Amino acid sequence: MAANLSTSSFDNFHHCSSSTTANYIATAFDITQISLLLPLYLTVLYLGHQKWRQQRSFATTSHSDIFTYNLAAIELLYALGATFYYCTSYFGLSELTILWFSLCSIVIPGETCFHILTCVERYLAVVHPVTYLGLRRVGGVRIRNVSIGCVWLLCLGWMGIIAVYSPGFPFILYFIFLAFSLVVVSFCSLSVLCVLIRSGPGDMAGGRARVDQSKQRAFHTITAITAVLWLFFIGFLVCVALDSSNLLSYNIGCLVLFSANWITLPNSLVLPLLFLQRSGKLVCCRSSNK
Repeated sequence: MAANLSTSSFDNFHHCSSSTTANYIATAFDITQISLLLPLYLTVLYLGHQKWRQQRSFATTSHSDIFTYNLAAIELLYALGATFYYCTSYFGLSELTILWFSLCSIVIPGETCFHILTCVERYLAVVHPVTYLGLRRVGGVRIRNVSIGCVWLLCLGWMGIIAVYSPGFPFILYFIFLAFSLVVVSFCSLSVLCVLIRSGPGDMAGGRARVDQSKQRAFHTITAITAVLWLFFIGFLVCVALDSSNLLSYNIGCLVLFSANWITLPNSLVLPLLFLQRSGKLVCCRSSNK
């Protein structure tokens, strides 16, 4: 199966289907991604279920945690779609193959949208703390739930777009969406950085120290998300440009296109790892905090 970047060819998703080596690379990527991310996201959902059993409500749960739970659900749907994609491809069921491939494609907008929502939430917490405290109440929970619902509707709409464009890929739409995402997260990152610079060292005693640490954690979260999105964006442009140019032979171009899938892994890893860090479940972070 060709995953995120390997679907971004200008002309046809299947133009590299005759390259055996490229298909082996794509299959190895999918197996690695599912085997690596599936236990990780199941752990995230398990911890979320434990919190829900303790609180019996998600109303008081951190917005960032809720976004991570939804991202975990999207990644599980990707794993399901990828599994059935291979099964239907093996048995030659081309109609079902397109259906399951469309299901896999929801990870493209869903993952990025939950990255954006996480950055905006951290941005509000640092730059507009009064507004953020107001959003922690019932009204904020309602806005959060509406935002999550809109992301899922966008994912369903993207499935339809993929089905219409199949076997091609809506490169222009995806480029616009990705560029908009980068503008938003970069703005959040720079805004939080400016707040940290203006605050200065100051009085690091008591509550002030705790506030500054909270701002620094928010900045680290936004910076991590911004970095992986920029990495993906640059890799996306490079691999598509190389594949579409005449600089590389057919086989080498397909190898570059399919190998570039590996730069999508940080996108999928950043939110669950940040969640586990906040939960104190990462051994390296736990030992460094002692």
